[in-house]
Amino acid sequence: MNRLQAVLGLQLPLIQAGMGGVAGTRLCTEVSRAGAGGTLALYKESPDRIREAVREVATATSRPFGVNIIPEVTSPELFRAQLDAALAELPGNGYVTTFGLPGADAARDVTRTGRPLVVQIGTPDDASAALRVGADVLVLQGTEAGGHLLGELPVAELLYAVRTRHPDAVIAVAGGVATGADLARVRSAGADGAMAGTVFVATPESMAHPLFKRRIVDARADDTVVTGRYDIGWPARPHRVLRNALTEESRRLPATFIATTRVGAARIPVPRYSATVPGAGTEGRIDEMAMYCGTSCDRVTAQDTAAAVVRKLRHEYEHEYALSYEREGGTWTAPSNR
Repeated sequence: MNRLQAVLGLQLPLIQAGMGGVAGTRLCTEVSRAGAGGTLALYKESPDRIREAVREVATATSRPFGVNIIPEVTSPELFRAQLDAALAELPGNGYVTTFGLPGADAARDVTRTGRPLVVQIGTPDDASAALRVGADVLVLQGTEAGGHLLGELPVAELLYAVRTRHPDAVIAVAGGVATGADLARVRSAGADGAMAGTVFVATPESMAHPLFKRRIVDARADDTVVTGRYDIGWPARPHRVLRNALTEESRRLPATFIATTRVGAARIPVPRYSATVPGAGTEGRIDEMAMYCGTSCDRVTAQDTAAAVVRKLRHEYEHEYALSYEREGGTWTAPSNR
C-alpha cells in the first residue's frame, strides 16, 4: 500500500475525476466498490440535492468515496452551502476534492472533520499554496487532461517541478492516465498515484450522452484540442475538448440556444459555447456541445463498465507493469508483484 492508498483508504492508487454532468451517484458508487476512489461531482448542485446524492452513495457502498466542489464557478455563498451539505452527510472515511484552490477557512473546516482534503491545481506555486492551507493530497493537472485547465505545463514537467519543491507531499497526477501501464509510468516518475476522467466517461454508469461516449471510444489524441470556445458559464479557462465544427470555425457564431438539458424535473436551454456537457437527458445539437476529453482517449477502446475499467487497471498495474516505484523512508524501492 502506498501513501495515496493509505491517506484515502483505497485498494488502487487511482481517483476518479469529479466531472460535472458526468460523475453522478452510479459512477461514484461503482468505482469505489471496485477499490479505486469514486468521486461525486457537485458542480452547481443545490445543498438539498447534495445531501440526497451523498446519502445515496453512502447507502450503496461502505468503501471510501469523495465529493468534488469547484470554488471558482460558484458564488461564495453557494460554495459554503455545498461544502456544509456534503460534510453533513459524507461518511467518516470519505474525502473532499476541490478543483482549484479552496479558501483557507473552507480547507480548515474539511481538515477539522478528519477527512482528507484533495486539491487539484496546475502550477507549482498553487501546489505550495494548497499545502499551506492544509491539503493532504495534491492532484497535479497537466495539459493532457480533458476539461478546464488549471495550468500550462504537461504532466511530466509539473510533477518534476512540484516533487522537487515538495519531496514529501502526497501527489497524484491528472492527464494521460487510462491504463495500468500509464499508472505505473507516473508512479515510476515520482507520483503516488493518479486521477483519471476520460476513461470513465464512456462507461455505462457515466451520465454522459451516448454520442459523447461513442466519440470518446472512437477518438485519438489528435482529435482533441485546447480551446477557449466553451466559456459561457466558465470564463477565462482554456479547456481540452473533442474537435467539432465550433472548435474548427474561425468565427465566433451567435450564442443562440442549440440544445436543452434536464436539471431535476426542468428542461434548461443551452446556448452555443456553453461549458455544459451533453448528458443523457440533453436534446438538440449534441455534436456542437463541449465534449471534454483528454489525450488518453487513445487507450479508451470500449464502453466497459466502471468496475471492469478498475479491475483491468488494477490487474495491469499490479501484475503486468510492476516496475513502478514506492518511496519508503526517503529511498526508492521496487514493489513486489502481488
